[in-house]
This record gives sequence, structure tokens and C-alpha cells, in this order.
Amino acid sequence: MHKFRMTALLAFTLGLFGVTQANAAGLVVGGKNFTEQLILSSMTQQYLNAKGYTASLKNGLGTTIMRQALESGQIDIVWDYTGTALVVYNKIDEKLDRDQSYQRVKELDAPRKLVWLQPSELNNTYALAVPRQRAEEEGLNTIEDLADRINQAGKQDPDKKYLMGMDFEFASRPDGLEPLQALYGFSLDRSQVKQMDAGLVYTALRNDQLNVGLTYSSDGRVQGFNLKLLQDNKGFFAFYSAVPVVRQEILDANPKLAEQLNALSAKIDTAKMTEMNKKVDIDQLPIAQVAADFLRAEGLI
Repeated sequence: MHKFRMTALLAFTLGLFGVTQANAAGLVVGGKNFTEQLILSSMTQQYLNAKGYTASLKNGLGTTIMRQALESGQIDIVWDYTGTALVVYNKIDEKLDRDQSYQRVKELDAPRKLVWLQPSELNNTYALAVPRQRAEEEGLNTIEDLADRINQAGKQDPDKKYLMGMDFEFASRPDGLEPLQALYGFSLDRSQVKQMDAGLVYTALRNDQLNVGLTYSSDGRVQGFNLKLLQDNKGFFAFYSAVPVVRQEILDANPKLAEQLNALSAKIDTAKMTEMNKKVDIDQLPIAQVAADFLRAEGLI
């Protein structure tokens, strides 16, 4: 009964009753339910249609639902992140660099007939951000600089609290705040750690209510709110490289598809994606328009 309910929920969520891989409607592009994924999936659909394919869009999905739909053949192409594949899908917490992460997920998914194509230069990982003016005033460029500043401030004035904002999960997870402090050699007491919804961290930083906050490296609010990302110079945060993932059956049926998607992937990086996310989240431009403008600017359509 549980399995039946899960299957029915998946089919209902996707609106794909009766859809099979052989569906004459063409390729189905999937996407998750946040701005970056909505842009990437819209961009991919438009790009493929311009290349002569018939591509439909099924985005706004949760991470697990999207993955299940890809594995079951209800969607054909997605953009996913190496860190998500390692941690969420395969329960691997081993520290791997960018290339190692990509090779591992590629190998893990090969038996499932899922192909990770060439990774983009987009890395949507965790990052520590500070208001740009504060960064300039305090000489903050790296997380190591931040650690030194926190330690120095504590010695000069024990009553001065250096405040760090983060989501509830990061504050308590075993690969979160505690090992970050251990690696970089600083310590915050309970009163200095402000746990809040992830979106509120950006607002608090913009309003100068926090000294530093946990953010995502390609979030449009980093640029829109004039924040500076601190370099993770000791490599604490995992890599979340964005990669097109396609079912092997689809690649076999479309010999040019891998090369075409690799060409798209080669044009995307963290800076460009941050700008696109800002246009949607801050400037309130339509997602489809932002995606199309990027494709035209890069000479892809």
C-alpha cells in the first residue's frame, strides 16, 4: 500500500500519467523548485527546442521527486549537483574535491543508466557572506580572515558579540558549524549563533543585523544585497557542481544530444548564474525571459 501511494503521488505530482520513454511528444526536461533550477530547466527546454527537438518542461519538483522521476523514466534530462548526488542519493560524506566528486557520482549512476555529462563551472555550495562594506572595513577576504577577526574581537572586548546567522540544520548537523569552527580555529558561543530561516539570513545581512551569514554561492541576493562571499581557503564546503544528467536510453536515441548539452554546460558558471538569479529574485524579471536572454547572449540560439 505504501509503495502504491508513493507511485501515485509521483505520477500526480508530475502530471505524467501514461507517459513512457517512447512518448512521441519528445524530451521531458525536469527541474527542482527553486529559482536557479527553474532558470536552468527553462533554459534547457528553450535551447533544445531551438535545436529542433520537441522538449516539454516539468519543473518545480522536490529534489527526491525529481530524482525518482528521472530513474523511472518519467523525465529525461535534469540539472543536478554533485554534492546532492553524493550526500542525498548515495549517503556519502567523504571529503572529495571537485573532480573527485564528479567522477564518483558518474560511476555511481552508470549502473542506473543515468549519464552525468560535462560539468559546468557553476558551484552552488554553501558559503559564508558578509556585507561588502564590512568586509572592506575589516579586511575580510577568506574564512581564515574571519576566524582571526572573531578571535581578535573576543580578546579585545569579551562583551562584543560577533553574530553569525545560519539555518537550523547547519547549526546542528555533524558536518556543519562545529567542524567548520574546528577546521578554521574559532569558537562562537550559543548567543552568537542566530538560527533562522535560510532566506532571512540574507535580509539580516543586508540590514546589518549580522556580522556574517551562511548563504549559497550562486544566490542572486548575494549580488542584489551587496554581499561578499568569503573564500573557503581550507576547502571545508563540499562541491555542488551543476551538471546535465540524462538517461542513457535518451542519449542512445539522440546521437547529437550529449554534445549539444555539453556546449550549453560550458557556457554556465557561478557568476553568470548569480546574475540570472538576481534578475529573477531581485529585479523580478520572468524566468523564461532571463533564460532566453542568456541563450541569445551566449550565441546558443
